[in-house]
Order: sequence, then C-alpha cells, then structure tokens
Amino acid sequence: MTPARLRETGRFQHLPSREAHASEPASLQELLTLLDPGSRYAKPLRPCGARSAATDCHTSSMGTTISTARLNRIVNIDHSAMTVTANSGVRLDTLNRVLAEDGLELVGSHEVVGRSLGGAVSAPCFGPSIGDSGAYLSSHVSSIKLALSNGRVLNVTPEQKNLLGAVRMSYGLLGVVVEATLKIRPATVFHADHRRVTIDDFANAAGALADSAVGLQFYLMPHKDRAYLDIRRFSSKDSKGIKALWAIKDWGESTVLPRVCSSLHKVVPIRGMRFGLIDSISAVAHDMVNSRFVAQGSNATSESGKYRAIGPGKIRFSTWCFPATDFGVVLPAYRDFCRQTYEEHGYRCDLPAIGYRVARDSSALLSPSFDETMIALQTMSTQEKGWEDFVIDLAEFAEHWGGTPMFNLTRSASVDHARNVYGARRDMFNKIRRQLDPDNRLLNPFLAQYFL
Repeated sequence: MTPARLRETGRFQHLPSREAHASEPASLQELLTLLDPGSRYAKPLRPCGARSAATDCHTSSMGTTISTARLNRIVNIDHSAMTVTANSGVRLDTLNRVLAEDGLELVGSHEVVGRSLGGAVSAPCFGPSIGDSGAYLSSHVSSIKLALSNGRVLNVTPEQKNLLGAVRMSYGLLGVVVEATLKIRPATVFHADHRRVTIDDFANAAGALADSAVGLQFYLMPHKDRAYLDIRRFSSKDSKGIKALWAIKDWGESTVLPRVCSSLHKVVPIRGMRFGLIDSISAVAHDMVNSRFVAQGSNATSESGKYRAIGPGKIRFSTWCFPATDFGVVLPAYRDFCRQTYEEHGYRCDLPAIGYRVARDSSALLSPSFDETMIALQTMSTQEKGWEDFVIDLAEFAEHWGGTPMFNLTRSASVDHARNVYGARRDMFNKIRRQLDPDNRLLNPFLAQYFL
C-alpha cells in the first residue's frame, strides 16, 4: 500500500520533533571512535555537510548527526596526475579558489558552491556542464576514503569499479566520506549565449538542445510565460570573464531577488498586485543579470550559489529530473500545472524555477541520469504557507510525466515511484549497503522508506 501524502489543512498542530545529538569530530580518530559500535552515541548516525538538502536525508528526530565541518583540509594538489585530494568538510568555493590560484579547476560545472565536498560527492551535484561526460561532481571522483559504521576505514580505489560506483551518490548510507580524490583540469573558458523566449519557443527547441553537448541552464517564469536560456560552449578566447560581474549575477539571483519577493508578501496585501510586482521585478532582474556582461566565463569565475542562503527556513525548493526527449512536452504542461494550482489553491512560487541539462552518466549506481540525458527542474519559493501542499501536487505531476526523484533534493516523492524508477539498481545498492552496514546504523527513517 502506498503511504498517504498528507496535506497541511491547518486543523492540527505539529509537535516539535526531538533534536538529534550533534557531533563534530575534529579528526579521523574522533570520527572512528564515534562510529564504533561500542560507543555511547545513539543511532541512526547521519553524516551532514552544509545541510543544503531539501529533505530529511541528513538528519533524524533522534540519533546522532555527524558534521564533517572540522575535517576541512586540502590534502594535496597533484599537478602531474591532475587530481586534488581534500577532506569531506572542505567547501566547494574554497576548493575552487585554491585551484584557481594555480590556474586549475574542477571538471564540469556544479551549482551551490557553499556545499561541502563530502555532501557533493555523496549526492547528486550538477550544473550547466558542457559535454556528455561526467555530469556530476561525483563522476570525477577517482578514490574515496570512507569511515564505516563499524568504526573502521575503507579505501575505495579505481580498481574497485563497482564499489566506487556504489559509493558515489550513496547518501551517506555506506559510510561517512572522510576524504576524496577528484580529477581536475586547467581552467577552461566558455562562451555563454543568453536568450529570452516564450515557454512554447523553448519547448520547440528543447529536443535540439538536449541532443547538443552544450551546457544548459535556464530560468522559468510560468505565470509570465517566459524562459531565460543560458547556453554554454567551450571558447577559444583567453578571457575567462570578469569574476565580479558573475558574482553580481549570483548575488542578484541568490540573495536580492529572494529577499525582495519575501518582503513584498509582507507589505502588499492584495494577491494579484503582489504577484504582478514580483513577476515584473523578476523579469527586470533577469534581463539585467543574464546579458552580454557575463558572456565569457570559467568554472572559477562563474561559480554560482555562493550567495544562496542554504539550509532550512530560507529558500524552499524541490527538484525533479525529466527525460530530455520528453521535456518539450513537459514544459508547457508544467506552465499549465502552475497556473491551474494557483487558480484552484491560491498558492504559487514567487521565484523562477531553475533547470539544467544533465548528460547521461552511469558512473554512479544511483545516478538520476543513468540511462539517458535528463533535464533537472528545480522549483523554488520563499513562502512557507501552502508550500507542503504544493510539493505534493508537484510530485504527482512529476510522477505522471516520468520524473526521477533524488533523495536529497526531491520532496514528497512516493515510495513506490522511487523504488520503481531505480529498480534493479536500488536492489544492487541495497546488497552492498547491507554488507557495509548490516545493523542499519546509518539508515534514518526518511531513507529507510526507500532503502529497506
């Protein structure tokens, strides 16, 4: 029987959940002591990084939360092997900055650079990557050091291909990431082509964009029938763009616009007038920041999400991946869904949705794009009241259109749908999980519904 997805009717008051015990080990030995089966720490034991997840995958109302924030050393940059080795608590923006000083960068493009390295390799982390190889940050991990639930260390090497594929995007279910080695490359310049189109025009071009090995990032405003496209290709030019301009773009999208939208809800009581202002301001903001001033860039100069307030109570979001071949049909259906939901329930998102082309990538057993190229669509809002009901409707819409959930980014995904989507890959992952964590010490109630 499929578990019911309950709506927020307002008739019942939620009791505050118990806080999990928080621990922040400062060394590998402290972490292993914490994980030792004879320790005093209550299970489940859940590792967490920057707490950027949209779900409860990293915590529990009881048990122990393990923060890796103090394990934050960049161990080595190997210029001959073109790899970087770093602890799991290192933030991506810090890693980007250190690499940029040597004219290097991480391979691919990855959003929300405030995330920790451990969290970014343990769950889907992607962006407008150019090309068809290595869609996720974890795709470029060549080896990982894990602290297992029995208090021992496991070093996973390239020779252990199947195990490495399971550890990538393993959501902390196989062990706590202590250290990871990733491929790097010389800083590479790309050209960004910005276009403003209607959603129908975007839908007509979606198939061609999906088939092209371009980096695609887009913004959707369904109530204004508008899309802003950022299409990226590698460039032969030397200029990597002006970092300050990319920072202003990121600051405007990640901080200024959400704050303005949130403030308008407080000062403009008339709903129609309020959302009219929000849409107009959003359109002006994107017309300004997505322009020729940010036409050249590299991973180091164009990093985004640095100014986004991550964590609970900030920007609410839920992300689904749709088959790229079907996205031309999903786009207008999504626009109609948003408008119909607003008419029937009075709730709508006040921020543009963000999307990315995610190339087919089978390097991780739980990769959302294991079988085909996908389009990731992240719906966002600053408004709490009505949000939980909205994401239930959004989940039903996404499941109808063959959406793939991600266990850290997707809210209200039904258990049956998630299990069906991942199918035999989930079963294979579970076999490895039971071998490495036979007592389910790393399995919290949220993840248990999908992996038990």
